[in-house]
Amino acid sequence: MKRLLVAAALMGAMSASVMAIELPAEIAKRGSIKVAVVPNYPPMEFRDPATNALSGFDIDLGEALGRKLGVKIEWTETSFAEFMPSISTGRVDAILSGFTDYASRHEIASFVDYLRSGPKFFVQQSRASEFKDMAALCGKKVGASRRTMFPAEIDKWSQKNCGSNSIQFVGTDGSADARTQLRQGRIDAAVQGNETLPYLIDLEPGTYAPVGDPIATQFTGIALPVKEKALQQAMVEALDALIADGTYRTLLAKWKLNDNGLEKATLNAGQ
Repeated sequence: MKRLLVAAALMGAMSASVMAIELPAEIAKRGSIKVAVVPNYPPMEFRDPATNALSGFDIDLGEALGRKLGVKIEWTETSFAEFMPSISTGRVDAILSGFTDYASRHEIASFVDYLRSGPKFFVQQSRASEFKDMAALCGKKVGASRRTMFPAEIDKWSQKNCGSNSIQFVGTDGSADARTQLRQGRIDAAVQGNETLPYLIDLEPGTYAPVGDPIATQFTGIALPVKEKALQQAMVEALDALIADGTYRTLLAKWKLNDNGLEKATLNAGQ
């Protein structure tokens, strides 16, 4: 009898943890959430070279959110350019792919923020002695993905700190291209989110060296359709539940993102 009571209690607790969060009827009926991803931004999302399986912090977080919500996560690979159209047309329910929460995006998407980050300069380790401080970047060629807000942040920092000896910005086709150009010596420095650098430095020892502090504060969020208030609330509750039960902190440690964690989910905190 005791065993039956314990089993019933456990089943009740498990059911409560899944069913307490109310999802939109269509998603609940389907039993899945369609999530857009571009797996080219380690450690956030990438293809494991050994298995070709999706891997990374966002993948782990998405799967954990799915378990908390009691639904399957259907990962849908797309391009960065298709993120917002995919949300606005309903081809996907969410974007979970290292996507920065900017106020300029709030007309189409609402963001459940789950990381704090910021663009940061880095150089080749072999040239680190040339860049002992951020001022040494003035007048140099600096590359970053043209698809992000990094170019605007670099320009803002350059205007404030470099005067007439401004940074020569070089737009790249994503962060991987910026790193390639950096290794080839076509640019002097590159910029990408500071959430990625510890992982990359460990992955390619002796290749990169960070320079200075992040030049802005940004939030990374799960992008959801503006009108889907129930889904937004469900994601906030699920993320807060993962923070409370320690899953979130475990994933941060696994992917070397401890310095980027939040204490609580926020909605549209980006500027």
